[in-house]
Amino acid sequence: MGIAKKRPHRGKGGGWAVSLLVFLIPVIATLAPAGSAAQAVPSNPAASALDRVQAGIAALQGWYNPATGLYRTSGWWNGANSLTVLVNGARLTQTHAYDKVIAGTFVAAQKKSPGFINNFYDDEGWWGLAWVDAWDLTHRRAYRKMARSIFENMAGGWDETCGGGIWWSKKRHYKNAIANELFLSLAAHLASRDPRHRAEYLRWAHREWQWFAASGMINSQNLINDGLTIDASGQGAAACKNNGRTTWTYNQGVVLGGLADLSKADSDPALLESAQKIATAAITHLVDGNGVLHDACEPDCGGDGSQFKGVLLRNLMDLEAMAPQPMYSRFIETNADAIWRFDRGPGNQFGVVWSGPFHRANATTQTSALDALIAAAAIQTNGD
Repeated sequence: MGIAKKRPHRGKGGGWAVSLLVFLIPVIATLAPAGSAAQAVPSNPAASALDRVQAGIAALQGWYNPATGLYRTSGWWNGANSLTVLVNGARLTQTHAYDKVIAGTFVAAQKKSPGFINNFYDDEGWWGLAWVDAWDLTHRRAYRKMARSIFENMAGGWDETCGGGIWWSKKRHYKNAIANELFLSLAAHLASRDPRHRAEYLRWAHREWQWFAASGMINSQNLINDGLTIDASGQGAAACKNNGRTTWTYNQGVVLGGLADLSKADSDPALLESAQKIATAAITHLVDGNGVLHDACEPDCGGDGSQFKGVLLRNLMDLEAMAPQPMYSRFIETNADAIWRFDRGPGNQFGVVWSGPFHRANATTQTSALDALIAAAAIQTNGD
C-alpha cells in the first residue's frame, strides 16, 4: 500500500528553510491554549503539503515507544498502520531517517506477538501489509519474509463456510469484510514482489476477490457492509447474507488498494472498474456537504474507529496512481486541507473529526489524518 511514484521527487523550497519550518511549527503551536480550535493555532496555515506531512510525523513520533516498538495511546493493529504511515512518509520525502525505528519495531513488537501472529486474521493482515511496505522502502529481506509468513497463517483461516473466505478470528464465528479485504490486498502485493511465488499469490488473490464480489457484502449502493450473518454451522436461510452493519470507511478503502495492486499484477481493467465503483460510492455517500469524510461513530470512535478514515485515503491514493480521476484528487485534497485548517491542535496534533473543531488527539487519530496528508502530498509531487 505504498506510494506509487510517477517520477522522482526533488523537493521544494530549500533544505534549511524546510527544516527550520518543521522545527518551528510544533514549537510555536504549543503556545496555543489547550483544546483551542485548529484555526487558532498560530502556525503556518499555508505550509506546503510536504511540510504538513513532516510536521505531522514529528508529532506522531512523540508517541513512539522504542521499548515496545508501538505507539503510546493506540493499540496493536493501529501500530501496524502507524508503521505504514511512517514508511509512506519516508518514501515521499526520500529519507531513510526512520529505518532504525522500523528495524526497532520489527524486533521489539514481536515481544508481544512473535511473528506478528495472534488470534485475529485482520490484525495479521495489517502487519503483513506494513512489512511489505517496509520492504519496498528498505529492501531488507527479513521484512518480505515476514509478510510471506503472515500470509501463510492467514491462508489457514480459509474454509468453505459461506462458500469460501477467511474468518475474522481463529474462533471461527464471523466472516467479515475487513479480514478478507486484507487477505486480498496482501496476496496482491506479494504477487508483484515475490517472483518465485507469483502464481500462488495470484491464485489466492483471484480466489478471494471472486468470493468476496459474490458474497453479498457489497450492497446495492456499491458500499461494503461489515460482514455476513453467520453462525458456526453456516446453515439456514438467514446464514451467509449481508448483515447490514455499518459501512465503515476502512472497508471501502482496503479493497481499493488490493484491486489496484492485483490489476497491476495481471493487467485486468475489470478490477479497476470494480474499485472505481466502490471509491465513487464512498466519496458520494460517506461525506458531509463540504466533501469531508466521516464515520458514523464520530466524535467518539474509540481506539478502532478513529483509525478508519485514513485507511480509505491511503488506498484511494494507490487507486488514483493507477487510474487517475479528478474526483479522487479533489476528494483527497479537500480532506487534507480540512484536517490542517479545522482539526489541528497544539503541536500539529490531529483529531478524529476532520471537519473540526479539534478536541483531542492520540497516535491513532494522528496516523489516520497523516494518511490523508500523505495522499495529498503524493498527488502534488506526482503532478509536478
